[in-house]
Amino acid sequence: MPLLTLLKQLLGAHSPPIPDVGPRFLGPETDLPTFVRLSPVAMRYYHLLNLIDWRDFPERRFNRVYPQLPVSYATFAAAYLIKIDQGFHYLSSLRRFLVEHPELVWLLGFRLHVSVGVRHGFDANLSLPTQRHLTQMLRRIPNACFQFLLDQTINAIQHRIGPIGTAISLDTKHILAWVKENNPKAYTHDRFNKHKQPTGDQDCRLGCKRRHNVSPDNPTPTTNPQSASALKQSIGEFYWGYASGVVATKVPDLGEFVLAELTQTFDASDVSYFEPLMHQVEACLGCKPRFGAFDAAFDAFYIYEYFARDPDWQQGFAAVPLSGRSHETHFDANGHPLCPAGLSFHPAYTFTCRTTLVEHERTHYICPLKGQDCPIQHPRAAKGGCTHRLPTSVGARLRHQIDHESSLYKEIYRQRTATERINSQACALGIERPFLRNREAITNQNTLIYVLINLRAVLRVDQRLLPTHAVA
Repeated sequence: MPLLTLLKQLLGAHSPPIPDVGPRFLGPETDLPTFVRLSPVAMRYYHLLNLIDWRDFPERRFNRVYPQLPVSYATFAAAYLIKIDQGFHYLSSLRRFLVEHPELVWLLGFRLHVSVGVRHGFDANLSLPTQRHLTQMLRRIPNACFQFLLDQTINAIQHRIGPIGTAISLDTKHILAWVKENNPKAYTHDRFNKHKQPTGDQDCRLGCKRRHNVSPDNPTPTTNPQSASALKQSIGEFYWGYASGVVATKVPDLGEFVLAELTQTFDASDVSYFEPLMHQVEACLGCKPRFGAFDAAFDAFYIYEYFARDPDWQQGFAAVPLSGRSHETHFDANGHPLCPAGLSFHPAYTFTCRTTLVEHERTHYICPLKGQDCPIQHPRAAKGGCTHRLPTSVGARLRHQIDHESSLYKEIYRQRTATERINSQACALGIERPFLRNREAITNQNTLIYVLINLRAVLRVDQRLLPTHAVA
């Protein structure tokens, strides 16, 4: 007798047909077996997972030959969401939880192992993959599958409240690798040697979370020298690990929503997240955001240029505080910078700068006096006058021309706290210290963390809008 036929007989003559491949939570609630509908845990996750559309989920190819019957990628994705929601550190805890709740095993779509002497007609323990296989699949499933779920959560939010993303904010969150080099109590020789890769994680990289500039009043000592590790620890916080960049938007009275996310190794700079994340935001929203809020780490001309490319750029801008690495610059009517004496610099030549993250064109400006007496007797006047180099991009001028004291600027800059609240939720879900040892698994888990954050936000939106619908 075929396995599915036997299982249907065990569940009851009037039970709905059981899908052979794929999750079983996609159908209507009335088609669920009685033992699933009577389980509060199973029904809670049934309603949570059905907040998004799974129909076009990028599945694995079932027409190829496998060593054993394959399980749907969607089934694994839903199981990993339960792991994160339950706060489990290890996949062994997830597997034990599913064994204790066989109704979830049925609902998620694992291939059921028929057993006559077991309740519900199948053995939950034998129906589940091993812990090792669950761990391997978290690493092997393409991240595009989980990015699809993130996009679907955004579609669900827009379907309920309309267009979002007029103002966005971007920030990064450090992630500590699961290696002994990050344990200050463990003795490790050359803890901060970037050329000595930790054996616990071959993908993580050394980076700085927060750097403290050395004060001129407290320079590096010439006597009693310090070790390199002690010196590094005194001027910054160094860790082995990764970082997650996230773009969020805030909707008044409804909360914050994740629009895009990207995980890189910890040695990547903050500004390297900007371009790929903006591509994701444009793809999911179908347009460019008008305003952006960033911290001083994103004080770069191409950040301002991105929000200025729209012909109507006067109504949109990037709210970024000026970093301390450059002085304030003023410009004349032609867009040329002014020297300290208030005179317009003279453009001498242009060249292509290839030493920065974004290759761009720069202009070298020279003193307009050309050897004449300087009105303010600047110290560089005797050396040929002042010089200045500036990118030719409009963003280089907007960087200094934006009114940082205007009420609109302050209102947009306050949107930056949206990413801080998202990062706080992600920390509560375990993003800062993942108990995983490779980049692929950490990347996939990070994406699922943001998927769960958006799913919880959709639930809050439904609860907020429910009275309105009831009155209507």
